[in-house]
Amino acid sequence: MDRSKLFKNKQAGISLSGLILGLAVIGVAGIFAMRMVPAYIEYNAIKSAIVTVKDGGGTIREMQQAFNRHTSVNDVEAVRGQDLVFTRDGDAVDISFAYEKRLPLMGNVSLLIDFAGTTDPSGVVAEADSTAQ
Repeated sequence: MDRSKLFKNKQAGISLSGLILGLAVIGVAGIFAMRMVPAYIEYNAIKSAIVTVKDGGGTIREMQQAFNRHTSVNDVEAVRGQDLVFTRDGDAVDISFAYEKRLPLMGNVSLLIDFAGTTDPSGVVAEADSTAQ
């Protein structure tokens, strides 16, 4: 029997509909990535700024102003120095922050991300005192 006739009906590769579906999935993942990467860059800039400010020391007001200077260089708009939560344990001061970032995806669909960070070694983010506001 001729070998070419034996495998004539066997097909290999991807169909057009499979290709379109695969490209659609890659496109949606690309949209998510393009929207989320700047938010995570901003979050990392805030985290590094609070570590730098804590290492610099000073009064709470001085640390807030130093934070504002650090974040203005990195174009951070989500958190200001006044939004930071300062906790004192003996002589050590820990700085915490928490915020939500709403990222519009398409039309009326948005992605909501909760960011939080602290310099506390335990990793527990302090909450703002609601009576102080």
